[in-house]
Amino acid sequence: MKPGRKVRETDRVTSEHRGDYQELVDEISELLGAPATLENRDFELIAFGAYDSEGDLDPAALDPVRTRSILTRRSTAAVRSWFEGFGITRATGPVRIPPTPEAGVYRGRICLPVRHRGVVLGYVWLLYDDPGPAERQLAAAMEVTVRIGALLADEAQHGADLTRELRAVLTAGRGWERDMAVAELRTALGPRADGPHTVICVAPWPSADPDDAPSVRTLPGATALCAVPWGDAAQCLAALVRLRSADSPAPAVSAATRLLERARLLPGAEAAATAAGVGAGRAGFSDIGEAWREASAAARAVRAEPRLGPVAEWAALGPFRLLTALPPQTPPDPAVRALLGPEHRELAHTAEVYLDCAGQAARTAARLGIHRQTLYYRLSRVERLTGLDLTDGESRLLLHMALKAHRL
Repeated sequence: MKPGRKVRETDRVTSEHRGDYQELVDEISELLGAPATLENRDFELIAFGAYDSEGDLDPAALDPVRTRSILTRRSTAAVRSWFEGFGITRATGPVRIPPTPEAGVYRGRICLPVRHRGVVLGYVWLLYDDPGPAERQLAAAMEVTVRIGALLADEAQHGADLTRELRAVLTAGRGWERDMAVAELRTALGPRADGPHTVICVAPWPSADPDDAPSVRTLPGATALCAVPWGDAAQCLAALVRLRSADSPAPAVSAATRLLERARLLPGAEAAATAAGVGAGRAGFSDIGEAWREASAAARAVRAEPRLGPVAEWAALGPFRLLTALPPQTPPDPAVRALLGPEHRELAHTAEVYLDCAGQAARTAARLGIHRQTLYYRLSRVERLTGLDLTDGESRLLLHMALKAHRL
């Protein structure tokens, strides 16, 4: 929004603006000519603006406090106490905080308190160098913080923590049990239930510590978030995300990407071990359970086929849409069972690459880095083990799907 534009009442109440903190932070960044960040009153990062100005996004221009806030989505208790010492919890207008290198604050800050009916609900932060933004710019930015405060207050009023309700929907059986759970979640969401939604799945989530789970308020577009079981001894993180339209999954992909970044910073997280899936958008709430099945299936597919990720949309899974519909414990086809043993891992990989390359020997040999005669020898061994004829289309289809399904 350009300075001086009058905000219409319809702008304030559309569902798009109700949940889109990112747009409001980007608006402040544009007004002030510098990137801004939004944190809740517990100093958890909700959104940060990316103002396109030379040098503003140079990592060298940041400082350890801001870098940690962006990477880990929260600030330490010591940093919080230090900033609160400047009176930001009581301020009703911009607070200028000078650089303090010994505290890791190498650049000056301006804090814009976010209030609603006199109660501080969060803070907008701006890095600046003297002289910084003009007073008229800060006044315009403070008007935007009023709208942010209304959003935060609306979430608090309707209950931002809908963990129990969302988990009930995702773990309910089919039929009346799920219908009741969906109705309860819809009621708890209130006006936020209007409009298209989808579900994302981040699996496995590497920590069972509740303090490591992000707040739903730090995830733009999300209306509810919970942990649910994943496999025999793990858990995944699920989030219900608002969309601008049912065929535009961008907000969900963005939210899934942020959760992956958070997961990979947690202690004990293994590189590339966690993946994310996004279900197809739904215009209403009745199919949210199906969206969850799609999201969790997409996460499974990424773990089996990393090229699909790290964030996979259900619509982009191709044959894995069919394969993930099979029950997880479906036994392999008898014809390929012998090939799937650990002693034949190299043969199985060769066969899968050959089929991925549409049976083209030259492409397969180049991709595997082997001589073509070596490829032919391995393929002949595959045929002897399975009894399948790799010149037959149905045999090739059976083998290809069996190899993909085995990795799921």
